[in-house]
Amino acid sequence: METLKTFYDLMFQTRDARRLLVLDCLENKTLEHKDILPLKQALATLEATPKKENQYILKLEGEKTIALDLSYEIDELKKDLLFLEKGEDALLKFLENIHADFETQIKSVVSALSAKKFHTLITDRDGTVNNYCGRYASSIQSVYNAVFLTRFAKKLDNAVILTSAPLRSIGLVDISVVPQGAFIHAASKGREYINKKNKRCHFPIKEEKQKKLDEFNAELSSLVKNPQYAKFALIGSGLQFKFGQTTIARQDITKSIPKDESLRFLKLVENLVSRIGNQKQFFRIEDTGKDVEIILTVENVQSGLDPKDFDKGDGVAFLEKHASLHMAKGGNLICGDTPSDIPMIPAALHYSNDTTAIFVSNGNEEFEQKVKRLYPNTIVVSTPDILVTALNALARD
Repeated sequence: METLKTFYDLMFQTRDARRLLVLDCLENKTLEHKDILPLKQALATLEATPKKENQYILKLEGEKTIALDLSYEIDELKKDLLFLEKGEDALLKFLENIHADFETQIKSVVSALSAKKFHTLITDRDGTVNNYCGRYASSIQSVYNAVFLTRFAKKLDNAVILTSAPLRSIGLVDISVVPQGAFIHAASKGREYINKKNKRCHFPIKEEKQKKLDEFNAELSSLVKNPQYAKFALIGSGLQFKFGQTTIARQDITKSIPKDESLRFLKLVENLVSRIGNQKQFFRIEDTGKDVEIILTVENVQSGLDPKDFDKGDGVAFLEKHASLHMAKGGNLICGDTPSDIPMIPAALHYSNDTTAIFVSNGNEEFEQKVKRLYPNTIVVSTPDILVTALNALARD
Protein backbone atom coordinates (compact mmCIF):
# COMPACT_ATOMS: atom_id res chain seq x y z
CA MET A 1 0.00 0.00 0.00
CA GLU A 2 1.64 3.22 -1.16
CA THR A 3 -1.07 5.80 -1.86
CA LEU A 4 -3.85 7.45 0.10
CA LYS A 5 -6.35 6.13 -2.43
CA THR A 6 -5.31 2.51 -1.94
CA PHE A 7 -5.54 3.05 1.83
CA TYR A 8 -9.17 4.18 1.58
CA ASP A 9 -9.94 1.37 -0.85
CA LEU A 10 -8.53 -1.12 1.64
CA MET A 11 -10.60 0.28 4.52
CA PHE A 12 -13.81 0.02 2.51
CA GLN A 13 -12.93 -3.58 1.69
CA THR A 14 -12.81 -4.20 5.45
CA ARG A 15 -16.22 -2.55 5.73
CA ASP A 16 -17.75 -5.00 3.27
CA ALA A 17 -16.17 -7.96 5.05
CA ARG A 18 -17.24 -6.65 8.46
CA ARG A 19 -20.87 -6.28 7.40
CA LEU A 20 -21.00 -9.99 6.56
CA LEU A 21 -19.18 -10.94 9.76
CA VAL A 22 -21.62 -8.95 11.89
CA LEU A 23 -24.56 -10.84 10.42
CA ASP A 24 -22.79 -14.16 11.04
CA CYS A 25 -21.98 -13.22 14.65
CA LEU A 26 -25.54 -12.12 15.41
CA GLU A 27 -26.80 -15.45 14.04
CA ASN A 28 -24.16 -17.33 16.09
CA LYS A 29 -22.70 -18.95 12.97
CA THR A 30 -19.37 -20.74 13.12
CA LEU A 31 -16.81 -18.59 11.32
CA GLU A 32 -14.34 -20.07 8.87
CA HIS A 33 -10.79 -18.93 8.16
CA LYS A 34 -11.83 -17.46 4.79
CA ASP A 35 -14.41 -15.23 6.51
CA ILE A 36 -11.82 -13.59 8.74
CA LEU A 37 -8.97 -13.60 6.20
CA PRO A 38 -9.78 -10.15 4.66
CA LEU A 39 -9.33 -8.50 8.07
CA LYS A 40 -6.06 -10.35 8.73
CA GLN A 41 -4.73 -9.32 5.33
CA ALA A 42 -5.81 -5.71 5.85
CA LEU A 43 -4.02 -5.56 9.21
CA ALA A 44 -0.83 -6.98 7.70
CA THR A 45 -1.00 -4.45 4.85
CA LEU A 46 -1.48 -1.50 7.21
CA GLU A 47 1.36 -2.58 9.49
CA ALA A 48 3.69 -2.97 6.49
CA THR A 49 3.16 0.66 5.39
CA PRO A 50 6.38 2.74 5.57
CA LYS A 51 6.72 4.74 8.80
CA LYS A 52 8.55 7.83 9.95
CA GLU A 53 8.49 8.85 13.61
CA ASN A 54 5.37 6.75 14.38
CA GLN A 55 3.51 8.19 11.38
CA TYR A 56 2.63 6.15 8.30
CA ILE A 57 3.71 7.74 5.02
CA LEU A 58 1.46 7.57 1.96
CA LYS A 59 1.67 9.24 -1.45
CA LEU A 60 -0.88 11.82 -2.57
CA GLU A 61 0.02 12.65 -6.14
CA GLY A 62 3.36 13.04 -7.82
CA GLU A 63 6.03 13.47 -5.15
CA LYS A 64 3.64 14.72 -2.46
CA THR A 65 3.20 12.57 0.64
CA ILE A 66 1.06 12.68 3.77
CA ALA A 67 1.88 11.37 7.27
CA LEU A 68 -0.99 9.57 9.00
CA ASP A 69 -1.68 8.18 12.44
CA LEU A 70 -3.30 4.80 11.70
CA SER A 71 -3.77 3.75 15.33
CA TYR A 72 -7.59 3.59 15.05
CA GLU A 73 -7.59 1.45 11.92
CA ILE A 74 -4.92 -0.92 13.25
CA ASP A 75 -6.20 -1.15 16.82
CA GLU A 76 -9.82 -1.80 15.78
CA LEU A 77 -8.72 -4.54 13.39
CA LYS A 78 -6.73 -6.18 16.20
CA LYS A 79 -9.76 -6.03 18.52
CA ASP A 80 -11.99 -7.50 15.82
CA LEU A 81 -9.59 -10.38 15.19
CA LEU A 82 -9.39 -11.11 18.91
CA PHE A 83 -13.20 -11.06 19.12
CA LEU A 84 -13.65 -13.26 16.05
CA GLU A 85 -10.86 -15.76 16.71
CA LYS A 86 -10.73 -15.99 20.52
CA GLY A 87 -14.26 -14.97 21.48
CA GLU A 88 -16.05 -12.26 23.44
CA ASP A 89 -14.49 -13.07 26.81
CA ALA A 90 -11.00 -12.65 25.34
CA LEU A 91 -11.94 -9.26 23.93
CA LEU A 92 -13.43 -8.12 27.26
CA LYS A 93 -10.25 -9.18 29.07
CA PHE A 94 -8.20 -7.16 26.60
CA LEU A 95 -10.42 -4.08 27.04
CA GLU A 96 -10.12 -4.43 30.81
CA ASN A 97 -6.34 -4.31 30.46
CA ILE A 98 -6.27 -1.16 28.31
CA HIS A 99 -8.99 0.90 30.03
CA ALA A 100 -8.72 2.02 33.65
CA ASP A 101 -11.60 0.91 35.90
CA PHE A 102 -13.17 -0.91 32.96
CA GLU A 103 -15.03 -3.56 34.95
CA THR A 104 -15.97 -1.11 37.73
CA GLN A 105 -17.55 1.32 35.26
CA ILE A 106 -19.43 -1.46 33.45
CA LYS A 107 -20.87 -2.75 36.72
CA SER A 108 -21.85 0.78 37.76
CA VAL A 109 -23.81 1.41 34.56
CA VAL A 110 -25.50 -2.00 34.63
CA SER A 111 -26.41 -1.59 38.31
CA ALA A 112 -27.95 1.83 37.67
CA LEU A 113 -29.92 0.85 34.57
CA SER A 114 -30.71 -2.87 34.74
CA ALA A 115 -34.15 -2.25 36.30
CA LYS A 116 -35.11 0.31 33.63
CA LYS A 117 -37.10 -0.45 30.51
CA PHE A 118 -35.77 1.47 27.53
CA HIS A 119 -37.80 2.14 24.39
CA THR A 120 -35.69 4.67 22.48
CA LEU A 121 -31.94 5.18 22.14
CA ILE A 122 -30.55 8.34 20.54
CA THR A 123 -26.78 8.46 20.48
CA ASP A 124 -23.96 10.38 18.88
CA ARG A 125 -21.36 8.26 17.07
CA ASP A 126 -17.73 9.41 17.19
CA GLY A 127 -16.31 9.62 20.69
CA THR A 128 -19.54 8.21 22.11
CA VAL A 129 -20.21 4.72 20.74
CA ASN A 130 -17.27 4.68 18.34
CA ASN A 131 -13.63 5.38 19.15
CA TYR A 132 -12.16 8.51 17.60
CA CYS A 133 -10.25 8.17 14.34
CA GLY A 134 -7.85 10.59 12.68
CA ARG A 135 -9.98 10.63 9.51
CA TYR A 136 -13.73 10.27 9.25
CA ALA A 137 -13.56 8.50 5.89
CA SER A 138 -11.56 5.59 7.32
CA SER A 139 -13.37 5.28 10.66
CA ILE A 140 -15.05 2.04 9.62
CA GLN A 141 -17.13 0.58 12.44
CA SER A 142 -15.69 -2.53 14.08
CA VAL A 143 -17.43 -5.91 14.11
CA TYR A 144 -17.49 -6.18 17.91
CA ASN A 145 -18.84 -2.63 18.18
CA ALA A 146 -21.66 -3.30 15.71
CA VAL A 147 -22.58 -6.61 17.36
CA PHE A 148 -22.73 -5.07 20.86
CA LEU A 149 -24.81 -2.09 19.70
CA THR A 150 -27.18 -4.19 17.60
CA ARG A 151 -27.87 -6.52 20.51
CA PHE A 152 -28.98 -3.52 22.57
CA ALA A 153 -30.95 -1.99 19.67
CA LYS A 154 -32.94 -5.21 19.28
CA LYS A 155 -34.37 -4.67 22.78
CA LEU A 156 -35.80 -1.26 21.80
CA ASP A 157 -38.62 0.18 19.75
CA ASN A 158 -36.22 2.64 18.10
CA ALA A 159 -32.46 3.11 18.02
CA VAL A 160 -31.01 6.23 16.41
CA ILE A 161 -27.43 7.19 15.57
CA LEU A 162 -27.53 11.00 15.40
CA THR A 163 -24.33 12.57 14.14
CA SER A 164 -23.07 15.86 12.76
CA ALA A 165 -21.49 14.01 9.83
CA PRO A 166 -23.17 13.77 6.42
CA LEU A 167 -25.43 10.86 5.54
CA ARG A 168 -23.63 9.70 2.40
CA SER A 169 -20.62 10.36 0.16
CA ILE A 170 -18.74 9.74 2.48
CA GLY A 171 -21.11 9.70 5.42
CA LEU A 172 -22.62 7.79 8.29
CA VAL A 173 -24.15 4.98 6.24
CA ASP A 174 -20.88 4.44 4.33
CA ILE A 175 -18.81 3.65 7.45
CA SER A 176 -21.46 1.72 9.42
CA VAL A 177 -21.57 -2.07 9.46
CA VAL A 178 -24.71 -2.66 11.56
CA PRO A 179 -27.49 -4.64 9.81
CA GLN A 180 -29.91 -2.60 7.72
CA GLY A 181 -32.97 -1.65 9.74
CA ALA A 182 -31.32 -2.06 13.14
CA PHE A 183 -30.83 1.72 13.47
CA ILE A 184 -32.25 4.92 12.11
CA HIS A 185 -29.20 6.72 10.69
CA ALA A 186 -29.62 10.46 11.27
CA ALA A 187 -26.97 12.84 9.93
CA SER A 188 -26.25 16.56 9.63
CA LYS A 189 -27.39 16.91 13.28
CA GLY A 190 -30.69 15.27 12.36
CA ARG A 191 -31.57 17.37 9.30
CA GLU A 192 -31.54 14.19 7.20
CA TYR A 193 -32.04 10.54 8.04
CA ILE A 194 -32.61 7.07 6.61
CA ASN A 195 -35.41 5.23 8.33
CA LYS A 196 -35.66 1.51 9.01
CA LYS A 197 -37.22 0.99 5.59
CA ASN A 198 -34.13 2.55 3.95
CA LYS A 199 -36.02 5.68 2.89
CA ARG A 200 -34.22 9.05 3.05
CA CYS A 201 -36.08 11.94 4.68
CA HIS A 202 -34.92 15.49 5.33
CA PHE A 203 -35.67 18.76 7.07
CA PRO A 204 -37.00 21.49 4.72
CA ILE A 205 -34.59 24.27 3.78
CA LYS A 206 -35.67 27.58 2.25
CA GLU A 207 -34.43 28.07 -1.32
CA GLU A 208 -32.72 31.38 -0.51
CA LYS A 209 -30.68 29.76 2.26
CA GLN A 210 -29.75 26.74 0.16
CA LYS A 211 -28.42 29.04 -2.57
CA LYS A 212 -26.22 30.81 -0.02
CA LEU A 213 -24.85 27.48 1.22
CA ASP A 214 -24.22 26.30 -2.35
CA GLU A 215 -22.31 29.51 -3.06
CA PHE A 216 -20.25 29.09 0.09
CA ASN A 217 -19.51 25.43 -0.73
CA ALA A 218 -18.26 26.37 -4.21
CA GLU A 219 -15.92 29.03 -2.77
CA LEU A 220 -14.63 26.71 -0.05
CA SER A 221 -14.00 23.93 -2.59
CA SER A 222 -11.90 26.33 -4.64
CA LEU A 223 -9.99 27.39 -1.53
CA VAL A 224 -8.92 23.86 -0.58
CA LYS A 225 -7.81 23.14 -4.16
CA ASN A 226 -5.06 25.67 -3.51
CA PRO A 227 -1.96 23.58 -2.61
CA GLN A 228 -1.43 25.82 0.42
CA TYR A 229 -4.76 24.73 1.94
CA ALA A 230 -5.29 21.26 0.41
CA LYS A 231 -4.18 19.55 3.63
CA PHE A 232 -7.31 20.75 5.47
CA ALA A 233 -9.50 18.61 3.22
CA LEU A 234 -7.37 15.54 3.99
CA ILE A 235 -6.90 15.64 7.77
CA GLY A 236 -9.48 14.74 10.42
CA SER A 237 -13.03 15.28 9.26
CA GLY A 238 -11.76 16.70 5.96
CA LEU A 239 -14.29 18.59 3.84
CA GLN A 240 -17.87 17.39 4.36
CA PHE A 241 -20.90 18.77 2.55
CA LYS A 242 -23.84 17.96 4.76
CA PHE A 243 -27.54 18.74 4.49
CA GLY A 244 -27.84 22.35 5.65
CA GLN A 245 -24.30 22.40 6.96
CA THR A 246 -20.65 22.20 5.87
CA THR A 247 -17.64 21.01 7.85
CA ILE A 248 -14.00 21.72 7.14
CA ALA A 249 -11.21 20.44 9.37
CA ARG A 250 -8.61 22.87 10.68
CA GLN A 251 -6.88 20.36 12.98
CA ASP A 252 -6.88 16.64 13.76
CA ILE A 253 -6.64 14.59 16.95
CA THR A 254 -2.85 14.28 16.60
CA LYS A 255 -2.46 18.08 16.15
CA SER A 256 -0.55 17.68 12.92
CA ILE A 257 -1.18 21.32 11.90
CA PRO A 258 0.80 24.08 13.68
CA LYS A 259 -1.50 26.17 15.89
CA ASP A 260 -0.88 29.49 14.13
CA GLU A 261 -1.51 27.93 10.70
CA SER A 262 -4.74 26.37 11.94
CA LEU A 263 -5.97 29.70 13.33
CA ARG A 264 -5.12 31.52 10.10
CA PHE A 265 -7.20 29.04 8.15
CA LEU A 266 -10.09 29.50 10.60
CA LYS A 267 -9.94 33.25 9.94
CA LEU A 268 -10.06 32.62 6.18
CA VAL A 269 -13.21 30.54 6.57
CA GLU A 270 -14.82 33.16 8.82
CA ASN A 271 -14.08 35.88 6.29
CA LEU A 272 -15.56 33.73 3.52
CA VAL A 273 -18.77 33.27 5.51
CA SER A 274 -19.03 37.03 6.10
CA ARG A 275 -18.53 37.77 2.41
CA ILE A 276 -21.13 35.21 1.20
CA GLY A 277 -23.99 36.11 3.52
CA ASN A 278 -25.14 37.88 6.64
CA GLN A 279 -23.97 35.57 9.41
CA LYS A 280 -26.88 36.40 11.73
CA GLN A 281 -29.47 35.75 9.01
CA PHE A 282 -28.01 32.80 7.10
CA PHE A 283 -25.14 31.12 8.94
CA ARG A 284 -23.76 30.19 12.30
CA ILE A 285 -20.12 29.20 12.76
CA GLU A 286 -19.21 26.59 15.35
CA ASP A 287 -15.51 26.03 15.96
CA THR A 288 -14.70 22.83 17.87
CA GLY A 289 -10.95 23.41 17.81
CA LYS A 290 -10.62 20.64 15.24
CA ASP A 291 -13.51 21.34 12.86
CA VAL A 292 -15.19 24.50 11.62
CA GLU A 293 -18.93 23.92 11.24
CA ILE A 294 -20.84 26.34 8.98
CA ILE A 295 -24.52 25.84 9.77
CA LEU A 296 -27.62 27.25 8.10
CA THR A 297 -29.89 28.94 10.60
CA VAL A 298 -33.48 27.95 11.37
CA GLU A 299 -36.33 30.06 12.67
CA ASN A 300 -36.24 30.53 16.44
CA VAL A 301 -39.79 29.34 17.07
CA GLN A 302 -39.59 29.41 20.86
CA SER A 303 -38.38 32.99 21.32
CA GLY A 304 -39.37 34.62 18.04
CA LEU A 305 -35.97 36.33 18.04
CA ASP A 306 -33.17 36.11 15.49
CA PRO A 307 -32.69 32.80 13.63
CA LYS A 308 -30.65 30.19 15.48
CA ASP A 309 -28.30 27.44 14.42
CA PHE A 310 -29.83 23.99 13.93
CA ASP A 311 -28.59 21.86 16.84
CA LYS A 312 -29.05 18.24 17.83
CA GLY A 313 -32.00 19.20 20.00
CA ASP A 314 -33.76 20.39 16.85
CA GLY A 315 -32.73 17.12 15.25
CA VAL A 316 -34.36 15.13 18.06
CA ALA A 317 -37.59 17.13 17.69
CA PHE A 318 -37.61 16.60 13.92
CA LEU A 319 -37.04 12.86 14.30
CA GLU A 320 -39.69 12.54 17.00
CA LYS A 321 -42.26 14.07 14.68
CA HIS A 322 -41.30 12.53 11.36
CA ALA A 323 -39.71 9.21 12.34
CA SER A 324 -42.46 8.47 14.89
CA LEU A 325 -40.17 7.75 17.85
CA HIS A 326 -43.04 8.10 20.39
CA MET A 327 -40.68 9.48 23.04
CA ALA A 328 -43.61 10.45 25.27
CA LYS A 329 -43.78 6.74 26.06
CA GLY A 330 -40.65 7.23 28.17
CA GLY A 331 -37.67 4.97 28.52
CA ASN A 332 -35.45 7.33 26.50
CA LEU A 333 -31.67 6.93 26.57
CA ILE A 334 -29.48 9.79 25.30
CA CYS A 335 -25.73 9.33 24.74
CA GLY A 336 -23.07 11.85 23.72
CA ASP A 337 -19.56 13.11 24.39
CA THR A 338 -19.34 16.81 23.45
CA PRO A 339 -21.18 20.08 24.19
CA SER A 340 -22.96 19.76 20.81
CA ASP A 341 -24.65 16.59 22.15
CA ILE A 342 -26.05 18.22 25.30
CA PRO A 343 -29.14 19.79 23.56
CA MET A 344 -30.40 16.24 22.98
CA ILE A 345 -31.07 15.89 26.73
CA PRO A 346 -33.60 18.74 27.18
CA ALA A 347 -35.16 17.82 23.83
CA ALA A 348 -35.85 14.30 25.14
CA LEU A 349 -36.98 15.59 28.55
CA HIS A 350 -39.55 17.74 26.74
CA TYR A 351 -41.36 14.55 25.79
CA SER A 352 -40.80 12.54 28.96
CA ASN A 353 -39.06 12.86 32.32
CA ASP A 354 -38.30 9.17 31.98
CA THR A 355 -35.09 10.05 30.20
CA THR A 356 -31.59 8.84 31.08
CA ALA A 357 -28.32 10.28 29.79
CA ILE A 358 -24.95 8.56 29.53
CA PHE A 359 -22.05 10.71 28.38
CA VAL A 360 -18.47 9.76 27.56
CA SER A 361 -15.77 12.03 28.96
CA ASN A 362 -12.79 10.79 26.89
CA GLY A 363 -10.61 12.21 29.65
CA ASN A 364 -12.13 15.72 29.44
CA GLU A 365 -12.83 16.54 33.10
CA GLU A 366 -14.02 20.08 32.29
CA PHE A 367 -16.71 18.71 29.99
CA GLU A 368 -17.68 16.04 32.51
CA GLN A 369 -18.21 18.74 35.16
CA LYS A 370 -20.25 20.84 32.72
CA VAL A 371 -22.71 18.11 31.80
CA LYS A 372 -23.06 17.01 35.43
CA ARG A 373 -23.69 20.60 36.45
CA LEU A 374 -26.45 20.99 33.86
CA TYR A 375 -27.93 17.51 34.33
CA PRO A 376 -26.74 16.03 37.67
CA ASN A 377 -28.24 12.58 37.04
CA THR A 378 -26.12 12.04 33.94
CA ILE A 379 -24.00 8.89 34.06
CA VAL A 380 -20.44 9.50 32.86
CA VAL A 381 -18.04 6.82 31.58
CA SER A 382 -14.54 7.35 30.30
CA THR A 383 -14.46 5.71 26.85
CA PRO A 384 -16.71 4.54 24.00
CA ASP A 385 -15.56 0.94 24.58
CA ILE A 386 -16.95 1.09 28.12
CA LEU A 387 -20.31 2.53 27.00
CA VAL A 388 -20.73 -0.01 24.20
CA THR A 389 -19.74 -2.90 26.46
CA ALA A 390 -22.20 -1.71 29.13
CA LEU A 391 -25.03 -1.58 26.56
CA ASN A 392 -24.09 -5.10 25.47
CA ALA A 393 -24.22 -6.25 29.10
CA LEU A 394 -27.66 -4.65 29.55
CA ALA A 395 -28.90 -6.40 26.40
CA ARG A 396 -27.72 -9.76 27.68
CA ASP A 397 -28.77 -9.20 31.30
